[in-house]
Amino acid sequence: MTDTGRLTTHVLDTANGHPARGMTIDLFRVEGGEAVLETSVVTNADGRCDGPLLAGSALRQGAYRLGFHVGDYYSKINGLRVSFLDVVAVDFRVDDAGAHYHVPLLVSPYGYSTYRGS
Repeated sequence: MTDTGRLTTHVLDTANGHPARGMTIDLFRVEGGEAVLETSVVTNADGRCDGPLLAGSALRQGAYRLGFHVGDYYSKINGLRVSFLDVVAVDFRVDDAGAHYHVPLLVSPYGYSTYRGS
């Protein structure tokens, strides 16, 4: 059985110890130095998207950027602007369009970490 290619993400709010519910995430395909918006989603109660950001033939080889709206998220949950970070951009490449690419973000108002998950 072959795996259908897909791109997923989730966000954990490490400052508050819970998933980042209600964070806007923009997905861009980067072609020739230009970032073209593919989709924009808002995380659910588990800090995840309700489905893959891209799946099947929509996921192609090439460069992508995820833009996590961290500043707006912390403003919403704290009622005021408390985040040093605004939009965290994660640039990555898809080399195998048939694989699962999972790009999680662990975030606080002042720092973040990401990796290729499973």
